[in-house]
Amino acid sequence: MDIELNKTRLDNVFIFEAQDGSKRLATKALVHGAQGEKTITIGNNEYRIWDPYHSKLAAIILKGFSISIKKDSTVLYLGAANGTTVSFVSDIVSEGTVFAVEFSPRAMHDLVRVSSPRMNLIPILADAKQPDSYKNMVSKVDFIYQDVAQREQALIAVKNSKMFLKKDGFLVLMIKSRSIDSVKKTGEVIDREVKKLGEFFNIEQVISLEPFHSDHTAVVAQKVF
Repeated sequence: MDIELNKTRLDNVFIFEAQDGSKRLATKALVHGAQGEKTITIGNNEYRIWDPYHSKLAAIILKGFSISIKKDSTVLYLGAANGTTVSFVSDIVSEGTVFAVEFSPRAMHDLVRVSSPRMNLIPILADAKQPDSYKNMVSKVDFIYQDVAQREQALIAVKNSKMFLKKDGFLVLMIKSRSIDSVKKTGEVIDREVKKLGEFFNIEQVISLEPFHSDHTAVVAQKVF
């Protein structure tokens, strides 16, 4: 079946209709020929299918979030894990740079492998709670994406934003409520974290990631301090 790719508001990101009728995303591949990936080839271009069930960033794009990230943006990605989602960010910012921070040495092994052919992706083994430890490796950025399973998620976002995010830059924070407090109701945890962000950011959007990811809420905010 022929697939028609339609442009989205994001550079290098396209939307198409899958065989089951659902909407799916694809990015124009910065690096061709990655093994084990589902791709679409049109002419000389290769497009990587981006699964919203495996990527929270893909989920929020499909849910209609407005994200201020462009092909020449500089991005700080906190919680890069094994590099799956961050590789798609690398596709989007094809003329920019992605600083990818990850704490786990095991995950870093995979992240280094992913970043090796991607000249715009810089892996950094560090704890996102301690931005001082990588301040000499990261420049000022236009955009921060944070997806870490730690308790003080809003505080981590604020600390990194104070140090690296440009004025009027944007933050996307994935709040994992059970990582913060497994006892309190999800809504209470989310409200508390958003309130902490509200002291330093204009909160643009707050939305649940259901049905793609349970117990997760995404916040899009713009730096005002």
